[in-house]
Amino acid sequence: MDLPSRDRQAILFGLGAVALWSTVATAFKVALGHMTPLELMWLASLVSWLLIGGLMLCQGLLGEALRRGWRTAAWAGLMNPVAYYLVLFGAYDRLPGQEAMALNYTWALTMALLAVPLLGQRLTRIDVLAGLIAYSGVWVIATRGAVFDVAFADPLGVGLALASTLLWALYWLLNVRDRRPPLVAQWQNFSIGLPVLTLLLLFGPGFAWPGWAGITAGVYVGLFEMGIAFVLWQLAVHRVSRAARVSNLIFLSPPISLLLLHLVIGEPILASTLVGLVLILGGLGLQQWQKSPAADQS
Repeated sequence: MDLPSRDRQAILFGLGAVALWSTVATAFKVALGHMTPLELMWLASLVSWLLIGGLMLCQGLLGEALRRGWRTAAWAGLMNPVAYYLVLFGAYDRLPGQEAMALNYTWALTMALLAVPLLGQRLTRIDVLAGLIAYSGVWVIATRGAVFDVAFADPLGVGLALASTLLWALYWLLNVRDRRPPLVAQWQNFSIGLPVLTLLLLFGPGFAWPGWAGITAGVYVGLFEMGIAFVLWQLAVHRVSRAARVSNLIFLSPPISLLLLHLVIGEPILASTLVGLVLILGGLGLQQWQKSPAADQS
């Protein structure tokens, strides 16, 4: 199939974003080996705020960002980055990276469930089936294969990972009417979140020098997970003719993440993670198939 040039560009941007996102589980674990979740959150937010601010300055968007949109940013910034990433990093701090990463991938299904009470949408039979398949995968991962044993290996870590999906899904559902340009919204949210994180750090544990390995990993998270990958994904979504052509690329990320966690961190890949991840991706794929046309006619 011969794709239009804009679609080819969009797929390249999407692949770039997915490639970067595939590395962040490893970067999270490296950074959290040297600093606390709060320290990592503060450093990554600072780097991302500076990067996105520079991009907006180059595009002439800074004036618009300073004039309007702050009412939305006042609460959105507390959800993302502050609450979401603190909870997510807390999960990564307690769980093997492969488990936290796999559990976090259920956010799309969480969003479908929350859209029922928040947006008045209805669940289809496919939605219910997809949810049952995916959350059976969550159960396999949470119990590390002992599916008939309710004693989780780390119940708080599992709870934090699932709470991160709830926060992420809520953030996007509450932002359905947000008319701010994506870069402006991201920068304003970090402008709200960064002072809050700074106060939490100053009046809490403070910031201890984590060594260059920790600093490098934290800067990497800020540049790529919260910055460049976000920009690449936005370029892909806005250029592509059909969203499914880039949204399906996200299924490439978990297997690559698992491989990197094994090669770089040395995490043994658990059979329960593989089985659970297959179930989660199967549920997500079923949900994605429901949203896509039966055949690509373009």
